[in-house]
Amino acid sequence: MTNELIIIRPSYELKEAIWEYRQEYFDFGETQINGSCGIAQADNFDEWLKLVLSIEKDKLRKNVHASTFFSVRKTDNKIIGSIQLRHSLTPELEKHGGHIGYGIRPSERRKGYGKQQLLLALNEAYNLKIPKVMIICDKDNIPSIKTAISCGGILTCENIYEGKAQQIYWIDLC
Repeated sequence: MTNELIIIRPSYELKEAIWEYRQEYFDFGETQINGSCGIAQADNFDEWLKLVLSIEKDKLRKNVHASTFFSVRKTDNKIIGSIQLRHSLTPELEKHGGHIGYGIRPSERRKGYGKQQLLLALNEAYNLKIPKVMIICDKDNIPSIKTAISCGGILTCENIYEGKAQQIYWIDLC
């Protein structure tokens, strides 16, 4: 499969496309958008974008720096998914969160985009000199588990976080 996606950082120029991406989740009855730095809870795009840009270099969020990206399909420039790459882990993120959170918009799921998007995020992690990446998936989220495994994820343990069973995968980037 050829790589149909690129990843880009959010910007003011993408405001309309990002807001449309967000709305699709709501239209499908979903209230959480993984990998988006909380866009589902944002009321103001400018404030959300300011937060996203600041936590990459200046401000810490949950005691780490993080980069947020959107995956965009090359053929039509449609936002397909969102990714947040945390540059390090805290004890809390080791229990719930990991290095990478990701999501694919509801209308584009089951098309192989998750793997493409995760591979692009892993390349970013490699560029940040992160030697090993942790991904945590809810045990009942089979598509996310398959995506992690397809990108080299090795199941290392399972746990319960806030009453939900999770699996922890590690991907070696060395």
